[in-house]
Amino acid sequence: MTESISVRPFRPGEVPAPVVDGDPAGGARPALWMGAEAAGGLTLPDAQPKANQMYAPRGVWLDDDVLVVADTGNHRVLIWSDPSSMSSHADADVVLGQPNFETEGAQAGGRGPENGMRLPTGILVHEGKLLVADAWNHRILIWDQIPTDSDTPADMILGQANTAEVDENRGGACGPRTFYWPFGIAMVEGTFYVADTGNRRVLAWDGIPGPSDEPRFVLGQPSAEVRDENRGELGPSSFRWPHDIAGTSEVVHIADAGNHRILGWLPSPGGDRDADTVLGQTDFVSGAEFPYAPQTQTSLRFPYAIDIDGTTMAVADTANNRVLLWDSVPEDSSVPADRVLGQPNFAVNGENRWDVVGPDTFCWPYGLCLHGSKLAISDSGNNRVLIWDI
Repeated sequence: MTESISVRPFRPGEVPAPVVDGDPAGGARPALWMGAEAAGGLTLPDAQPKANQMYAPRGVWLDDDVLVVADTGNHRVLIWSDPSSMSSHADADVVLGQPNFETEGAQAGGRGPENGMRLPTGILVHEGKLLVADAWNHRILIWDQIPTDSDTPADMILGQANTAEVDENRGGACGPRTFYWPFGIAMVEGTFYVADTGNRRVLAWDGIPGPSDEPRFVLGQPSAEVRDENRGELGPSSFRWPHDIAGTSEVVHIADAGNHRILGWLPSPGGDRDADTVLGQTDFVSGAEFPYAPQTQTSLRFPYAIDIDGTTMAVADTANNRVLLWDSVPEDSSVPADRVLGQPNFAVNGENRWDVVGPDTFCWPYGLCLHGSKLAISDSGNNRVLIWDI
């Protein structure tokens, strides 16, 4: 029997961990489990890569047509077609960055960066194009159509002069068309954003750019030639590790993971300026981490991913091993999360609830994608992707 994306397919005898304090997930439940099964309570992939297993996945994309996962530790991207008919632990249909599903290693197992990848992270599908943030090759790969054949080379590259070059900032100084660990990519109301994490900035273009197009504006630095951490001083227009971007026609939120916060601009920035809101910190000049104190509905530790669809906003609160949901996109710094996934309440933050891997636990959720009532989560430390009905 094929398991539908709308059901909750647990293995025989397996039940979710008990929930206290009512239902902090607000009815959200995991529906699909992509990746290795939890033999002995651990989700360890086989030594040789397989089409249905992952190693430390990060970026993820879900829509009606495809599920795309940055299988980061295996230096590849996996594509499943027709998510509506997927079953848990199913084989992917296409692999990019490797010649086949069994090979491993950066740069296509040593063949070279022309068809290979090195720790890919961000994933975006826009108007039929597939974009991959090939982070440690310091470039963005673009396919004009979502590949249906494995080992298909990209049609265009941003951030490098050619397919063979992979140095950070093209081997020189930071500039308007160079990257240093571009971890996150997003399209918000026609503006294409890149979280250029190693340069501690976010770049923005009108639509998907060509290789010679310079960004319309830069956030986080006074110019495209500067890459100082926190702009020299932590504040409302600085980043330590910007990692992901999401927004609507009215607001843009950026996950500033290294400062344990989400910055918000209302309306969208349009140019370098101070953020209007901050989530996860009490003010714009605080960036502290509180790993041991009880967590709250407003605390964050290394929020690596964010997404918005309709009125719902999801944040991967990575080091707290949970995903926070706002049922309405917050437009004020004091708005707490409405729901928490992966933990029995808002106060605790243990990896897999300090227990074996369960169908609704997390160990370092690193990437996520909202699509209507579905939420795809890259549960990186558990080497899997979970798709929840929210």
